[in-house]
Amino acid sequence: MLIELFFFILLSFVTAEEKDVTLQRLNDTKAAEAFIDSAEVVVIGFLEGEESHGYRELVAAAKRVDSVSVAICVSKEVWADYGIKSDTITLFRKADNHHENLVIAEAEKVETDGLVNFIIVNEVRYMTEYNQVTAVGLFNSEVKTHLLLFVNKGREGFHELKEQLAALAPEFTDKFLFVLINGAEDSNFRSLRYFGLKSKDLPRVGIYDGDSDMKWLMPEGDISPERVRDFCYSFLRGELKEVKQAGAEAKTEL
Repeated sequence: MLIELFFFILLSFVTAEEKDVTLQRLNDTKAAEAFIDSAEVVVIGFLEGEESHGYRELVAAAKRVDSVSVAICVSKEVWADYGIKSDTITLFRKADNHHENLVIAEAEKVETDGLVNFIIVNEVRYMTEYNQVTAVGLFNSEVKTHLLLFVNKGREGFHELKEQLAALAPEFTDKFLFVLINGAEDSNFRSLRYFGLKSKDLPRVGIYDGDSDMKWLMPEGDISPERVRDFCYSFLRGELKEVKQAGAEAKTEL
C-alpha cells in the first residue's frame, strides 16, 4: 500500500512538473492578439514545433522568468500577420508599443541563459525599476524621454506612490517611459547626483530627455497623479524649456 502511494505521489509530481513547462499554444491571430493584450510584457515563440531549435531553451527560460508569460505559435498564417518569416522569439511590450525579435537562424547560439537575458533586458514595463540590466532596454527604446520617480524603496507610502504613477503611465505611451530610481541603492548615487539630489531629498519627480540630453525636476511638493500629469504635459508643450536645469554635473550615464 505504501509503495503504491509513493508511486502515485511521484506520478502526480512529474505530471505537475510537465504542466508547469507546457507553453500555451496560439492557433490563430485572434488568440495571439488576446495573449499580447493580456499583460504589459509577453513573449511568443514563433517556432515550427517542439522539435525546433530553441524550443526547449524557451521552455526552460519561461520557468526562470515567471514574471513574463510565454506562448508558442506554429501557425504560418499568424506568422505572416506579424511579419515573421522564420523561427523567431518575440517579446511584445505595451510601455512603448515595441516588439523585439530574436531570429533563431541569425543567433550565434541559443541557450537558456541567453533567452533569460533577452527577456529580462527587454522587460520594459509601464513602471520599470532602473538597474544595470533594465538600463539596456530603457536606453535602446525609441522613446527617449523618461519620467523619473526618485524614491527610497521601503519607506512609508512607497507602494501607493509607485502604483499611482504606474497607473498614469499608459496615458503617455510612446511619449515617456516611466522609470523608478531607488535612492536607497548605492548604485543609483550617480543618478541622484546628476539631478542634484540626495537620498534625504526624496521622493522627487524629474524628466530626462535623451534626445536633447536635458533634465528637469518637478517643483517640490505633493507628488500626486494630477501634478505629475501637468508636469508631463508642460514638457510636451515645450513650457519647461526655460526652467532652470537641475544640477550642473555633466552626464555620463544614469
